[in-house]
Amino acid sequence: MLLAKTAQTPMTKSLSIAAAARTVLLAADPRAKVKAARRAARAWRQGRLTHSFEVPMPPAPARFDRLQLLPATRMPRRGRGGSERGRAALLHALAHIEFAAIDLAFDLIGRFGACFPREFIDDWIEVGAEEAMHFVLLDRRLRTLGCRYGDLPAHDGLWEAAEWTMDDALARLAIVPMVLEARGLDVTPQTIERLQAAGDRRSATILQRIYRDEIRHVAVGTRWYRFQAEIAGLDPVSHWRWLIKNNYPGSLKPPFNDSARERAGLSRDFYTGLARQEDV
Repeated sequence: MLLAKTAQTPMTKSLSIAAAARTVLLAADPRAKVKAARRAARAWRQGRLTHSFEVPMPPAPARFDRLQLLPATRMPRRGRGGSERGRAALLHALAHIEFAAIDLAFDLIGRFGACFPREFIDDWIEVGAEEAMHFVLLDRRLRTLGCRYGDLPAHDGLWEAAEWTMDDALARLAIVPMVLEARGLDVTPQTIERLQAAGDRRSATILQRIYRDEIRHVAVGTRWYRFQAEIAGLDPVSHWRWLIKNNYPGSLKPPFNDSARERAGLSRDFYTGLARQEDV
């Protein structure tokens, strides 16, 4: 009940961008989180939020009580999306990724925004609003397949990446947009093809929209990573590779969508040679 009240607090001139970001993170219900994200983005664009960071971010976002979170190793196999049930499981997993991405964008704003110019907030609040839109598109499509977000289990791997990088803006940018979201660029085209082959053009169209937006999101992350690395006097590529080796417990998995990554500014010199040898 307290979370719902917090999520519905009107955004006034005295409210800071950090307070608005915290409101998004503390909204557990999906509809409340989407509304809070959209309200924060609108208020920032209209100049009704101050560029101040006096409010700390919570250690973790509020959890949707209908959603069962499992370790990745215990997640049931969902198949390749050929059947309606398989497509529902696929879209549920993608909806969860987008739901978590809302939190990641706003945590980045509230936790690290003071380290960057105002344009950093401009970029990431737009990303957060788009992640909210992606979630809505997927959730609506899920409902036409007889499923709602929270009906199936999900894993919390995306937020784990936030926990690994709570104290380092460069590590957060290196791992979340430049590894995890870049992985989406690698796998989404094949997922779109499978959905089209199954005759599910509506879902394929949604993923095409998300794919185009995610190229821009990876570009935003890469640009701000380079900006901060260069200010710190660090070589962006070599430091990125060091951060991945020392902060990311997983491995980079080929094949890579080199053309989409290049469009996002993530050139091959970042990730070539870091892929696990048995995956090559």
